[in-house]
Amino acid sequence: MAHLLKKFTRVVISVLALGAGTQANAQDVLSNLPGFDFSRLPSPAKKELSNVLTDEFDSCGRPLTLLASIKKGDACKHTRRMVGLAASLTLEGSSANEVIVQLSKYNQTFGKPRANFKIDERTCAGASAATAKVTLVEFSDFECPFCAAARPILEEFVKGKSTVRLCWAPFPLAQHPHSTLAGQAALFARDAGKFWAVHDGLFEAQLSMSPETIRGILTKAGLDVKAFDKAVAANKYVDELNASKDAGKNAGVDSTPSLYVNGRRYLLGLQPEALTTAIDDELDWAAGNNAWPSN
Repeated sequence: MAHLLKKFTRVVISVLALGAGTQANAQDVLSNLPGFDFSRLPSPAKKELSNVLTDEFDSCGRPLTLLASIKKGDACKHTRRMVGLAASLTLEGSSANEVIVQLSKYNQTFGKPRANFKIDERTCAGASAATAKVTLVEFSDFECPFCAAARPILEEFVKGKSTVRLCWAPFPLAQHPHSTLAGQAALFARDAGKFWAVHDGLFEAQLSMSPETIRGILTKAGLDVKAFDKAVAANKYVDELNASKDAGKNAGVDSTPSLYVNGRRYLLGLQPEALTTAIDDELDWAAGNNAWPSN
């Protein structure tokens, strides 16, 4: 019995020592990673990120963990971006499990069929159709507060980019009483060459939206309100609005704003860093003929 007790005690001590070593290692695993400096991450984020890097595999298909791939020094660009994205997510408070799930969902979008949206150049900003390699399609509702918050971020993001354009697609929600009329106003303004002036005006007036407000925005843009009223009475834009909503629903839109990158559902946040990651990944994926280049 005494022999068994001593053996059991040694096993317990070994297990406790292993646990302590694992905990200490979790805090040091992020040190000396080529091209990365995580020294400023708070301790909780470091712990979660170290778990991600030791649990998740290389994003370009190698039989290595993210950590081993980065330490090896020849990780593909996509893998390096996923490590940076993981760090950003843990810094925002996401757990390791949540980060791994989000990375998995993001990576899966590349292998899924792409939506083919009908693009109207008059509702696009940024690069021209001739030079754009990436088209962002945003399904939006003029009474959606999240759309209002996303608008300046997205418009600022595409400024000065020669290969990225942002295209608006209407998706008026039934619970917003004036969103359909606002969508019709935007399309009416588009046909008159004043889309962006009215688009911006509608978002700026979101908190006071009404039929009178919408007509006032059209008047301010120099448009014929009587002609607009006739177009509304004739249901001129109803079919187009419905077609846009149907296209969005078929692609999986279930809320606004919903963003698509060359027809691929965008599942990250609207921070410039995340958007840049998605654009760079999209360009690499296309360059690799729908696969990740090795480096």
